[in-house]
Amino acid sequence: METIEEGFVSSLNRINFIFKNEIITTECIKSHNGFKLFGESFGPYEKGNKYKMKLFSAVPFMQNDILEIIQQEKCDNVDVQRYAISERDDQKLIHPSDNFFLSKVKEFKQFMVEDIKKKKKPQINLDRYNSYLLSIVDNRLLKLIKLAKTELSLDDERRLTISEKKLFDILFNIIKQWRNFFLSNSL
Repeated sequence: METIEEGFVSSLNRINFIFKNEIITTECIKSHNGFKLFGESFGPYEKGNKYKMKLFSAVPFMQNDILEIIQQEKCDNVDVQRYAISERDDQKLIHPSDNFFLSKVKEFKQFMVEDIKKKKKPQINLDRYNSYLLSIVDNRLLKLIKLAKTELSLDDERRLTISEKKLFDILFNIIKQWRNFFLSNSL
């Protein structure tokens, strides 16, 4: 079991790393001259302008109130609530907005934490975010376990995030082996 768990956690970390390298659109809220680091330039940034950049590169600028994620790409407690309700009310897995949806919700939580530290948002927003995230994860996990008892259809496969596909493969194989063990004829 240890090799399955270690390999699975490594896969999840790699998936999260890939997400952090995704391009996002930000908007400058405070002008900044920028700087160079290891031969790569960051900035200058002018207030009101939009910039496309990798998430991991944008995070320090967001934490220092220089950039913010544009409205269309944000993910706050209201967005997570909307998705949690949809997921709860539908018996099938809902097709997420992108294959990194769970990674996005996980990573964007840090922005909520930063906003609370800076007193931009109340603590209740983070509490709600956590509650809705738990609901999403648990609802999708229950649906995945139900799916893992059968072969995955192409339609169902499209509804899975990248991390869920990895989990599904493991669950499917373990459940299949477990069922076959008890259903096989052996003396």
